[in-house]
This record gives sequence, C-alpha cells and structure tokens, in this order.
Amino acid sequence: MKIVFFDLEDWEIDYFKKRILNQEVEYYKTEIEDTLYDSAFDAELISSFVFSKLDKKTLDKFKNLKFIATMSTGFDHIDLTECEKRKIKVCNVPSYGENTVAEHTFGLILSLSRNIYKAYQVTSKGKFSYEGLMGFDLKGKTIGILGTGKIGQNVIKIAKGFNMNVIAYDPHPKEDVRTTLGFTYVSFNELLATSDIVSIHVPLNSHTYHLFNTDSMQKMKTGAMLINTSRGPIVDTNALLEALNTKKLGSAGLDVLEGEMLMKEEKAVVSQNSQMAREQMATLLEDYALMRMNNVIITPHLAFYSKEAVTRILDSTLDNLFDFIENRNLRNKVEIKPD
Repeated sequence: MKIVFFDLEDWEIDYFKKRILNQEVEYYKTEIEDTLYDSAFDAELISSFVFSKLDKKTLDKFKNLKFIATMSTGFDHIDLTECEKRKIKVCNVPSYGENTVAEHTFGLILSLSRNIYKAYQVTSKGKFSYEGLMGFDLKGKTIGILGTGKIGQNVIKIAKGFNMNVIAYDPHPKEDVRTTLGFTYVSFNELLATSDIVSIHVPLNSHTYHLFNTDSMQKMKTGAMLINTSRGPIVDTNALLEALNTKKLGSAGLDVLEGEMLMKEEKAVVSQNSQMAREQMATLLEDYALMRMNNVIITPHLAFYSKEAVTRILDSTLDNLFDFIENRNLRNKVEIKPD
C-alpha cells in the first residue's frame, strides 16, 4: 500500500523511515494543500497534522484513499461525513500530551500572573526595575476548569500543587475523578462568576463554538484571566477584544486563535466581495489587535509541542497505520457521533 505523510519536520521523516519498511512511502514537509507533486495523490493511506484541511475538495484529489491517520487528537479539520460516504477510515491520536498541554497552560498562567514576559521586555532594554510589574499569587485563587478530560485533570493536579481552589464544569461529570483529585463540579454560569482564572479544555463542536461570547464573558468575574489551549473558535475573538478593552477581563493566555489557519499560511483573502472573505479579514484584524495588547500572551498552537509528546504522536500514528495495513482492529478509530 502507498503511504504519504504531510506536515513533517526532518527529524520526523528520519524517525518514520527507520520504522516503516517494505511499504511504498512518500514524505512531505508541506501541508496537503501546498503539495505540488501529483504522485502524492495516488496514496491509499495518508497522515497529516491539523493544519492540512481534509474537506471534500481536498478528498476529491485522492482517488485511491482508504485510510487517514491524523497526527492529532482533534479531527475537526477532517470532513468525517464525506469520509464515511467514501468508506475512508479515520484514526486519531487520543492520548499523547495530557501533561504537556497542562504544563503549557500553567506556563501561560504564570507568565500573566507574574508579568514574566513584561519583565523580560523591560530587562532586555537594559532596565532593571520592577516598576509596574507587580503580579499576584496563585495560592488561594479559584481556577475554573472547563472540561475534565485527561488534559483538564492534569491541569487540576498542577493547580492543587499551587494550593489553588479548583472548580470545574463538565456536561458529563466524572465522580470518580472528582473524588480522587478533590475538586468541586459547578454549573457553567457559577464557574464563570466565581473563577479568578478560567482554563478551557473542551473539544470544538456545535455546542462549544463561540461558547465564550459577549454574553458569557459578561458573566465572568471582573478582572479574571482566560486561558485557551483547546481550539480557537471556542472563543469569539471580537467578544474577547471587547472584554479586554473594557477591563471586564484582566488578561488572556491563548495558544490557539480563531483565525490561526489564515495567519499561519499568510494567505490573503481572495475576494473582498464575499461575506466569508469579509468575516475572515475581520477575524485576522482582531487577532492582530490581540497580539498588540500588553495583557495578552499568544503562542502559535504549540502547547503540545515537546519532544516527548511529538514522539508519542509518531508512535501512535505508526500503530494506527499498521493496524490498518495488517487488518487489525483499529484501536483509535474515529466514529461519527452527534455533538
């Protein structure tokens, strides 16, 4: 079977080459949309990351495609309905970086709570002063965890280490986890109203799209911090800007942005006459406005990006590929489920 990989770094290509033998394989550093080689589209199996969008238009290019192994937990970049129509099986990597993303979450929290980045900017200019840099302790503060899956649970463990008060909201509460980790489940509105810091750890779907909008942000504790290491569109960018500008929110730490695909690819909006183009341009401008704010820290969707976590992704992707090639039960098969 022919396997084609996209979105790879040099060391990842070397890693796969040492482990995939007796198969026809092609490796590309580019995303699927930017791949110019026709031979890539003869693949029966493909693997890519979240930046390669596998919609109907892209899937049309792959006439022989039978299997997709996404190197990610999330799969909102794949049209699962279209894959089902074409009998293309999809596998993901459900577990690889629970601690990794949780550690980055607290990296953002600490950078904001103790003004670490601001202090770096001051000292990098040769000034050694703490004027205007007073932070606040995490001890005794209330952190609200939205979503108590594996990443959320790791964030809770770290928060406990800082002696924080932990509350959480999850539409599917896990009582065994609550008992083991020692936190309190509350309603979504109570979490918003009482949390000094809100950290998002839920998937993107029809229920969570723009979950943080003008209405929900107005319900948050004045001066609260918002952290998003999940998916950009869970937070309405315009509403976030408004909440920060009016000082309803005190700060935000974002590893994901609503318009990050456009920003990453640096693609111009092609038609100023289309409604979609206008909306995309508006989101881009809002993202750039966020980047200029001194109470916002943005990282480029790299919360997962440690050597250990990426190696786990590669290993799990290999498991998924060989499950399919060797006709074994697909341990990480993605099923189409209602939101």
